[in-house]
Amino acid sequence: MTTAYWQEVMNRLEPKVNGMIKQFGTRSPHAAGADGRFDNPGTDWWTSGFWPGILWVMYDMTGKEAYKDTAWPWDETIGQWFAKPTEELHHDVGFQFLATAVIKHTLTGDAEGLRRGLEAANYLAARYNPAGRFIRAWNGDKHGWVIIDCMMNISLLFWASRITGDPRYSHIATRHAETAMTYGVREDGSTRHILSFDAESGAYLENFGGQGYSPESCWSRGSAWGLYGFINTYRHTGDERFLNTAKRIAHYFIAALPEDHVPHWDFRLGADKRMFRDSSAAAIAASGLLELADMVPLGEKRVYADAAERILRSLTENYATWDQPDHEAILLHGAASGDSLTDVSLIYGDYYYVEAVAKLNGWKHRVF
Repeated sequence: MTTAYWQEVMNRLEPKVNGMIKQFGTRSPHAAGADGRFDNPGTDWWTSGFWPGILWVMYDMTGKEAYKDTAWPWDETIGQWFAKPTEELHHDVGFQFLATAVIKHTLTGDAEGLRRGLEAANYLAARYNPAGRFIRAWNGDKHGWVIIDCMMNISLLFWASRITGDPRYSHIATRHAETAMTYGVREDGSTRHILSFDAESGAYLENFGGQGYSPESCWSRGSAWGLYGFINTYRHTGDERFLNTAKRIAHYFIAALPEDHVPHWDFRLGADKRMFRDSSAAAIAASGLLELADMVPLGEKRVYADAAERILRSLTENYATWDQPDHEAILLHGAASGDSLTDVSLIYGDYYYVEAVAKLNGWKHRVF
């Protein structure tokens, strides 16, 4: 794939994102259906960081103030929920604040971005269960539940450790990654979504299918979260166990892809015809594969970089809305699972697509 190809895709993203700015207003987008209009679940919802995250990447790539100006207030808007009663803040504060407060501070030095990023890191660290060595997932009565998604959130703790010099954040993140590696990744590189532990003793109990087809299947977006999350953990720790785990997941993911390189929502579907694609899983995995290619010896790089480019080219040419200016999303054909939000556009799919294309154009300010 030529550099010129990806520069042209970056050029096509500019008018698309400019249109999204006008279309969204103050909405916090999550999913868009057949009408092409995103919903607005609220700024405390776990996806609230991805739209401003797109804006920050575009600002960093272009230097255009309109992107920065639109992105600027979002960490404050999301941060208000630390002082309000809500059940929607949980382990996903990483998703919400890495793409807002952390990148804001990284690019501009903003002190409030630093403060809010550290507040989120403290909140996430407080969810750590030392008996089981894991960060608990959602709120409610599931005190011993862990999900593969959180492998992406722990980058917030690695950042906090680096920015403060306090190793305790990194210790928590590493212990959680070890637990997820031990119980959440099978020998063949497939992943489990939900792990259940006894919250008092820390003993492992069982796993659930969650958003996957079954407890023994492999939810493709969970696989992508794991791939990206473990290579991030290796980047922060230098521990080759995490690199090898990321490779195992990557090999499984690549081998299980259909002909157009965009996965179905689960890699082990039964014969019930729910053959929905998930473009968001593809975009997340592609961005993670580019990270993996960046961290391996020269002789291995093309394995992962070529796979990432095949996925991204398919998304660009078969799943994007370039010829639909009124459609508010960038990518079509995402799926939260086989039972909910099927064949929709998902804002996190758009974010990771933009992030991956930016990386192919030299972007270096990674926050995840």
